[in-house]
Amino acid sequence: MEKIPMTRAGYTALEVELKQLKTVERPTIIKAIAEAREHGDLSENAEYHSAKEKQSFIEGRVKELEGAISLADVIDPSKLSGSIKFGAKVTLVDEDTDEEKTYQIVGEYEANIEAGLLNIKSPIARALIGKEEGDSVDVRTPGGVKSYEVLSVIYA
Repeated sequence: MEKIPMTRAGYTALEVELKQLKTVERPTIIKAIAEAREHGDLSENAEYHSAKEKQSFIEGRVKELEGAISLADVIDPSKLSGSIKFGAKVTLVDEDTDEEKTYQIVGEYEANIEAGLLNIKSPIARALIGKEEGDSVDVRTPGGVKSYEVLSVIYA
C-alpha cells in the first residue's frame, strides 16, 4: 500500500479522533443499542435502527482512521526548503483579481480549504509542486484556467 503523507498536526488530529471514537462514541452507542433492545419489537423500533446505523458509521470510521494511521508518512515541513513541495505554506496572488491567498499543502486526511489546508492531490497543489517564489502558475479549474503568481514559500 502507498504511504499517506501528513504533517504531525494532521497525524495527531487523526489519533485524537480515533481515541474519541473508541473510548467515548463506541461505548455510548453500545449502551444506546442495549437500551433500545429493551423496548421490545426491534422491527419497528426506530431508536434501535438509528443506533445500529450510527454504530455502523462509527465502526467504518474507526477502520478508515486505523488504516490511514498505519500508512502515515509523517513529514516535518520545518526541515524542508527550496521549491514548493509537501508542507509548504504558499502565498499566491490571483493575477486577474489581485486577491492574495495563503495555503499549506497537506495530506488528504487533513485538508480543509476553509482553513487554508490544501490537499496535495488537488489541482492547485499539483500545479504548485516544484515552483518557486516569483513563478507564475496556471491552474485548470472547473471555472476555467486561473493564473497565480507565487509570492512566498515558507516551511515552518
